[in-house]
Amino acid sequence: QVQLVESGGGLVQAGDSLRLSCSVSGRSFSTYTMAWFRQAPGKEREFVALIYWGGTNTLHADSVKGRFTISSDNAKNTVYLQMNSLKPEDTAVYYCAAGLTESKAFSRYAHWGQGTQVTVSS
Repeated sequence: QVQLVESGGGLVQAGDSLRLSCSVSGRSFSTYTMAWFRQAPGKEREFVALIYWGGTNTLHADSVKGRFTISSDNAKNTVYLQMNSLKPEDTAVYYCAAGLTESKAFSRYAHWGQGTQVTVSS
């Protein structure tokens, strides 16, 4: 069983930065794809970024490209989401997810963290 624990959320002002962390434990996850999704109130869960754990391939949603960067530290079993130039529309609960395919669809991810709230004030 893969266990994911997110941290690093908070309340910031527009233009600020935050770094989210996702600590991964459990069974071997060397072949997993790790992703970040977010969900704002009243909206569907939205793909943000993914990284293939075994390599360096990354993919970012157009809405965050150039502002957010996903990365991983295999030695620390941790995935990060560096968020710069935050906007009020980035306000959401951010979830870390693990799956076996590189997909933007949240249904393809079997393992999820509990989420961390990010609130960006204008």
